[in-house]
Amino acid sequence: MGEYVRLEVDGGIGTIRLERPPMNALNAQVQEEIRDAALEASDRRDVSAVIVYGGEKVFAAGADIKQMQQMSYTDMADRSGALQSSLSAVARIPKPTVAAITGYALGGGMELALCCDFRICGDNAKVGQPEILLGIIPGAGGTQRLPRLVGPAKAKDLIFTGRFVDAAEALAIGLVDQVVAADDVYSAARTMMGRFVGGPAYALRAAKEAIDRGLESDLDTGLEIERLQFAALFATQDRAEGMRSFVEDGPGKATFEGK
Repeated sequence: MGEYVRLEVDGGIGTIRLERPPMNALNAQVQEEIRDAALEASDRRDVSAVIVYGGEKVFAAGADIKQMQQMSYTDMADRSGALQSSLSAVARIPKPTVAAITGYALGGGMELALCCDFRICGDNAKVGQPEILLGIIPGAGGTQRLPRLVGPAKAKDLIFTGRFVDAAEALAIGLVDQVVAADDVYSAARTMMGRFVGGPAYALRAAKEAIDRGLESDLDTGLEIERLQFAALFATQDRAEGMRSFVEDGPGKATFEGK
């Protein structure tokens, strides 16, 4: 358990909780603690799905600018790889993930949310990539994950201007998947992730791998990734149980063990 980031597990759902008041600024220590929590959530068999949550008031308002201000080119050249990979550890969690966004998710905070499969935000949320206002660009995946999510033109609009986006616009452009009352963000995230508890863990992992890796590839390569993942699932107990249950009892009644 880190000083500012911890993994809490309850009912098969793991919550990666950020707690660095007042704004959950992502300094180097927080970045590394995010990596540690993501790796732990990936490894634990009692975690079926993961919520990334910054608390009731703010998700994460971005990088620690005071820390970055003192860094030279060589300092950042040495640090930038670890910065990217610490958040990418969340993207590589082989389980369904959702960012539960309250308040601000800006800069590195937005990039952390982009690493999740889904995003739920409160109706008072403000999200965006304002790095351009500091004379820099997103450096932890924003220029790559954002256009893959909302398209290149809209991503350029947000990154070139650095403007903040409210919850309604974020939903309209596909930046978030659901908007709820600010007080209901975490409970809505638990409801979403609860659907995957007790699910076929290896099939969910294979589906995520096929989609994510396929998006990084040409169509033929993506189809080959899918074919290999599809065939491999025939070695799992869950596949056998799922098909047995379908034939004998009808769809949606299988009991999976994640094996």
